[in-house]
Amino acid sequence: MKHTPQLRIIYEDDDVIVADKPAGLLTIATEKEKLRTAYRMLTDHVRLGSRNGRIFIVHRLDRETSGLIVFAKRAESKRALQERWHDMVSERTYVAVVEGRVEERSGTIRSRLAENRAYHVYSTTRPGEGKPAVTHFRVIAEGHGYTMLEVSLETGRKNQIRVHLQELGHSVAGDRRYGARTNPIGRLALHASTLEFTHPRTGEKLRFESPTPKTMRRLMRGQHRSS
Repeated sequence: MKHTPQLRIIYEDDDVIVADKPAGLLTIATEKEKLRTAYRMLTDHVRLGSRNGRIFIVHRLDRETSGLIVFAKRAESKRALQERWHDMVSERTYVAVVEGRVEERSGTIRSRLAENRAYHVYSTTRPGEGKPAVTHFRVIAEGHGYTMLEVSLETGRKNQIRVHLQELGHSVAGDRRYGARTNPIGRLALHASTLEFTHPRTGEKLRFESPTPKTMRRLMRGQHRSS
């Protein structure tokens, strides 16, 4: 198992590379941060083996979300994964710690998500606006004013989990942008824990898991700093 600074490589072959991204690390560059990104770190990594090595973005995780992310190493693999994402990705599960006690033990949230000029994502009922988004959740732990949820996605819209959980009445802890009142672990309490997809070239089913961060587990035991 190889490592780059603050980025753990879980799996790598000639077509794809799966990494465990820490919270606080961008997936790709922005105007404010161009160097310290998962994309740049993995590009540097593959170029150790080949000067012409390249990395291609397949999907993204928010900066403050930790967990599993897949990149392609060939343009053909990128196209296959992106164009057939919903067919090839058979499981995409997150762990979220939300504020309050979620009374409903499991459920599904459906809406159409749109984004305004301030890059704020919201649900809309206006005809022709937004894209359909479906989020499933179930309670896996609770205590000390928080609930831990397992969240699985049917769709992968920007900020989908954060918006849908806010609309459920239980914002993700640390998510000030989408209604959170507390920030007990100094980051967004959201982690991409499971990723299963079909390999774009071989057709093999690949499944990866990343353990829930200790800070999120401690939060459920009441072992956290106050916000």
